[in-house]
Amino acid sequence: MTEPLANAALRPVSARKTVADTVYLSLREALIIGRFDPGQVLTIGALAETFRTSHMPVREALRRLGAEGAIEIRVNGSAYVPAVDGHALEDISRARVALEGLACELAAERISETALRELAELEARHSATAETKDVYVMLERNRDFHFAIYAAADAPVLTSLIESLWLRYGPYMRRLSQHVAPDLGSETHEPFLRGHREIVDALTARDAVRAREAVCRDITATVALLLTLCADD
Repeated sequence: MTEPLANAALRPVSARKTVADTVYLSLREALIIGRFDPGQVLTIGALAETFRTSHMPVREALRRLGAEGAIEIRVNGSAYVPAVDGHALEDISRARVALEGLACELAAERISETALRELAELEARHSATAETKDVYVMLERNRDFHFAIYAAADAPVLTSLIESLWLRYGPYMRRLSQHVAPDLGSETHEPFLRGHREIVDALTARDAVRAREAVCRDITATVALLLTLCADD
């Protein structure tokens, strides 16, 4: 019997929902947060047992994720989480800088006062997570912070493209989580937390140029660390 993938924080599918969609969205979330190892095989049997579904919705979800570039489907039909690679990381990151920089610039012009207050709360929640020692909660709150900004840009096509890049970035988030987890809460994280505060300050000032620069620095600082980690693999 195949083993359920408990470590990926997947849950059985509830009734009265489109099963294939629910499986897809759950896997998509897990991949973005980096709950799977680079190169990990995602077997239909193990996933079906974890979700308590038949193989059909799992197969459909994997097909959709493969089409988005989130996973690799081999010729034999096996699904793999992509391996980490420095060249691929740089390629993804160039696109992230371009698109997320633009989204942050637009957000500076369009964000409401209510959304600004909510963003400041998200930044505070993300900063506080370092003390909980839960790296995945930290990564989830980091994602929530960034996508609150992109939602404020009010550019749905742009946000959709950014989401697809975060999906491809998932294996690198896993690599990052493995690196930062042992020292979570130490002073080594302060530069990254400060980067989020700089983004909030720039958006509050409605300074589009400074907002773009701040989010780009936030991305490139993480990429610089990840390139070092990839070189060590």
